[in-house]
Amino acid sequence: MICPRIEINLSKVKHNTSELKKMCHGKNIQLAGVTKVFCGIHKIAESMVDGGVDMLADSRIENLKKLENIKIPKLLLRLPMMRQAEDVVRYADISLNSELQTIERLSMEAIKQGKEHNILLMVDLGDLREGVWKSDVIHTVKEILKLEGIKLMGIGTNLTCYGGVIPSNKNLGELSELTTTIEKEFNIKLEIISGGNSSSLYLLEKGEMPEKINHLRLGEAIVLGRETAYGEAIKDTYQDAFTFVAEIIELKEKPSVPIGEIGMDAFGNTPTFEDKGIRKRAILAVGRQDVAVDNLNPIDKNMEIIGASSDHLIVDVTDAKEALKVGDEIKFHVKYGALLQLMTSEYIYKSIQ
Repeated sequence: MICPRIEINLSKVKHNTSELKKMCHGKNIQLAGVTKVFCGIHKIAESMVDGGVDMLADSRIENLKKLENIKIPKLLLRLPMMRQAEDVVRYADISLNSELQTIERLSMEAIKQGKEHNILLMVDLGDLREGVWKSDVIHTVKEILKLEGIKLMGIGTNLTCYGGVIPSNKNLGELSELTTTIEKEFNIKLEIISGGNSSSLYLLEKGEMPEKINHLRLGEAIVLGRETAYGEAIKDTYQDAFTFVAEIIELKEKPSVPIGEIGMDAFGNTPTFEDKGIRKRAILAVGRQDVAVDNLNPIDKNMEIIGASSDHLIVDVTDAKEALKVGDEIKFHVKYGALLQLMTSEYIYKSIQ
């Protein structure tokens, strides 16, 4: 088979989605399946739909275009660029927003297309990524409600992605309180209260999710079976729906410390080395141009990644369980950062099974 490659098990993606659907629907929470980590590949998105997601979500409108013929709602996760307003209204049923100027542009485009575009107003609860500050919510809602072609479907927040702030009953409780305030102030009903991403799942498992939260945007939880607040595996899900495979192009015994004066490596860092004597080292045909090396773990736990350049991954295979030769493959578990790069790289073959 072609190498390097990422092997994608569709049945495991579907299974994970189904398990998370049961978890979410059991608490009256809608599930948005996030497709961005695999660049909106149609077959993988279909597995999420088969598993029971209520909508598909992506941060890039280019990926939502690929999914146009899958007939469930599409959510644009990244705040829209004003210059993409036409495509946002055309290909996204809902978008996350925090800037009135952008919402006004979406309003103009919705009127032009004869459509109503749904938005979720994002509220910053302290993670300091996107969202209006709590003190600005009422004024912003007031202005949104004046616009034609725009429906305020609800509010949402994002946590952990930038500032690492852990979702809690307290901060998501503030989102619930804002919902009540908005509904009373303007005599409206908000349909979606979006309580974040895969990092919010642990609250659901502990039974501590605030009652009004009725929507989650889940990517890593589906594709890798992990919640992202503490990185724990989710019960009854697979963590290996995606497996990375690379080929050995050199296999030799060499010293574990380079010989000569140590300067900067190809990325401007000065490396340090531990002297372990002569070790058997495999060089694999993949590098930092394609993958976040620190987010890879060899399936054979007796192997150890010891370094990488742009195009080469170096693995200590001295204690490998099986005898290896040039041309053999080494398989790896992937974390989210590695998966994101591997799926994006044009040099990595995608093997969908």
